[in-house]
Amino acid sequence: MAAKLKRKAKLSQNRDPSTLLPFSSAVSVLKAISLSPRPPTLSLFVKAKMGSGIPIPRGRYKLPREPKSKTEQTILVFAEGRQADDAKRAGAHIIGGIELCDGILSNRLRATTILCTNALIKSITPRLGRFLGPKGLMPSVRRGTVTDDIAGYIEKLLGATEWKGDQSGNIVVPFARVDWPISDIVKNYNHVMDSIKVSTGNVKQKDPAKIKAGLRVATLEKVMINTTQGPGVRIAEF
Repeated sequence: MAAKLKRKAKLSQNRDPSTLLPFSSAVSVLKAISLSPRPPTLSLFVKAKMGSGIPIPRGRYKLPREPKSKTEQTILVFAEGRQADDAKRAGAHIIGGIELCDGILSNRLRATTILCTNALIKSITPRLGRFLGPKGLMPSVRRGTVTDDIAGYIEKLLGATEWKGDQSGNIVVPFARVDWPISDIVKNYNHVMDSIKVSTGNVKQKDPAKIKAGLRVATLEKVMINTTQGPGVRIAEF
């Protein structure tokens, strides 16, 4: 079996990069050509077609098995009254109303995630839209960061990992290690792809409150997986 995989891996190195493989076959190829004594990380590359009015792809996911340690998060919440109290109890780091805008614009207040209630989003958008939008931090109905269930979102957030694409629609996400069982790799891959599909509009929101008319879909043009400093293999079905 090992010899068969090595022959397959050798052929893959000379294969036209446009060749597509089923996900499990692609993983087998990368396992076979991974010769490093330290098992490398498997990364997912997705190319989304961007256009006018399409926000930079960004989202969060919670993996069944983490390939690396998580980075620290800072959560800022625009909320007042009971919702502000809920945010504090849930673990938000910075909480307030529109008075927080000045601190954000001056970079005195910095956060990795910004949430906002429905009541305040219209007040902060004129001031922060152009500043936070290019950074992928502007609260958005599409991403679920404009919500009245602040506590529920934070609870999910604190156990999740963030990913972010660039302005060209390139998304790179480390999602597994090459030495893991294929079943664990597949589970992590599916979790990441589900998050990317929702963020880019390729999956319909189940919650009617999150559906916004006129949202454009960023079509997924290419999906590849690769190991650290290794070749990439295109995925046939996604």
